[in-house]
Order: sequence, then C-alpha cells, then structure tokens
Amino acid sequence: MMDRLPHEKGFHVSWDQLHRDARALAWRLQNEAPEGGWRAVVAITRGGMAPAMIVARELDIRTVDTISVKSYNHQEQTAPRIIKTPDMDIMGDGTGVLIVDDLVDTGRTLEVVRETMPHAHVATVYAKPMGRAQVDTFVTEVSQDTWIFFPWDMALQYVEPYRGA
Repeated sequence: MMDRLPHEKGFHVSWDQLHRDARALAWRLQNEAPEGGWRAVVAITRGGMAPAMIVARELDIRTVDTISVKSYNHQEQTAPRIIKTPDMDIMGDGTGVLIVDDLVDTGRTLEVVRETMPHAHVATVYAKPMGRAQVDTFVTEVSQDTWIFFPWDMALQYVEPYRGA
C-alpha cells in the first residue's frame, strides 16, 4: 500500500458538523453531570475552545476557563507542556469540572491536563484509539491514521473536477 499524505486520509469537519457534534457531546454530558451539575468548563486551547463554548451554552455553564498545552509544531507532535493554567482556586482538583477538547490523538496532552485536575471529567468531540483511554466521554472515533481537518484550519477554494474541465 502506498503512503498517503495527511489530506488523502482526511476527515474534513465543517463548522456545521462541528456544531452538531459538539451539541451531541453536550447531550451525552448532561447525563454524566455530578449531583448539583457541572461547576465549570475548561477548554484545552486552541482546538477545544469552540466545542467548549458550545457545550457551556447547551448545559448553561457560566464558568469557563482555558488551559493551554503545546504539543504540536505544525503536524508534528512534540512533548506536551502546559503554557497557561486555569484559575486553580476555582477548579481545585477538578471535581465537577468538564475539560473539553476537539480531539484526543495519542492522549499525551490529556495525561498532562489530568495531572492538574485529576477528578475532572474529560470530554472530546473526536477520539483516536491511542488516546481513547484518557477520555471519559466522546462523540466520534476515527482511525489513528486519519488526519482531522477542522474548520479553523481550512479555507474554501476552487477544486478542479476529476474528469473534464
């Protein structure tokens, strides 16, 4: 089998699809809420910000913060490191807190985040098999070798037809 470029085994997600999938994530999370409901949402930046905003809106969660973890240089994964933490006076050990990201790939980013809030509930819109164990709730699983193209990474452009011109 020939090697493929990332876009050849790509899963292209539109804004509409992301919105539908993030709402589906919220529907699943409403049944996972602890007694008293979710206290806060923490988005893993940058990819988790749009899904976290949608989840927070759907579940009427008003306390929203971010944690920034750098683990990619372009399309190459590197060792994850936290570059911004949420307000830990509010988040505590994570009890009653939702951590939201767009995707879990290898799970290394979530391992680092879980260390800061070990009792939080981790939710992603999409999950790959290697990172699946780091996620409590997700919507769609894709194969490990699938590259997901999120709407913030793309622009509309003309594409030549396969046949004819």
